[in-house]
Amino acid sequence: MWILFHKKMKIIRAKIKKAYFDISKQYSDVYHRFLKLDLSDRPAIRGQLEGPISFGLNVLDQDKRPIIFDDTVRPFMYEFMAKRINVQLERLKKINPNAFMFIDEPGLQFLFSALSGYDSTAARGDMEAFLSMIDRPRGVHLCGNPDWDFLLNLDMDILSLDVYLNGDIFSNYAGSIKKFLDNGGVIVWGIVPTNLEPFEAETIDTLADQLENVWNILDKKGIEKEYLLSKSLISPATCCLVNPDGDKTVEKAFHVVQNLSQRLREKYLSGTVSK
Repeated sequence: MWILFHKKMKIIRAKIKKAYFDISKQYSDVYHRFLKLDLSDRPAIRGQLEGPISFGLNVLDQDKRPIIFDDTVRPFMYEFMAKRINVQLERLKKINPNAFMFIDEPGLQFLFSALSGYDSTAARGDMEAFLSMIDRPRGVHLCGNPDWDFLLNLDMDILSLDVYLNGDIFSNYAGSIKKFLDNGGVIVWGIVPTNLEPFEAETIDTLADQLENVWNILDKKGIEKEYLLSKSLISPATCCLVNPDGDKTVEKAFHVVQNLSQRLREKYLSGTVSK
């Protein structure tokens, strides 16, 4: 009887621990609504959570200094964020076995700017340790321009970027991009803007031309286009928090993503894409 009691208590404690790291309804009603959907027929689903570098740059200690620079606090912060991501991924996999997580890291583009006290060697070691604590598949999403060599050489499975604004710069890192792909990585090309004004200024033709221009540059630098596309997905360029028309432009952007993807698939399958 006591054995059964202790087993039940162990299960209860585990559930409490997981609930502690999960996102409550108070902070994300959308997340809990998403978990109630029947998504078992989807090829895959994804979750997204703020990454430790962005979190650590935004949370300040008693001296108004970002906790990312505190050598004592930083290791606990990384472990805490890893547990949060794993809890969310576990819940998502219950509604679709192909679920994966994006770690949203806009802070990476500020990490090596004027800020000091956290050099690239320490950051790389901390990020590698952090990623090793996260269940696969694991990915990083960001809208800005980080140190792409730093990011592409981390042990992750998926990289999602805003190629709509950053394609010219990203294409300069062909060596690291190829290494990332050769290691099994997948690139999510964020090409369709979700903000109202840039969205209305573009068409499927202009977006296809812009994306293929980046692919052509990388092809000339030694990454064969067919190989590149076999490891590619297409998505909206950025997250969008505010638009004057609410969520209408975002919904339109996702339809454009679908249509653009289908168009490029047909173009490649028919063999009409040239180098």
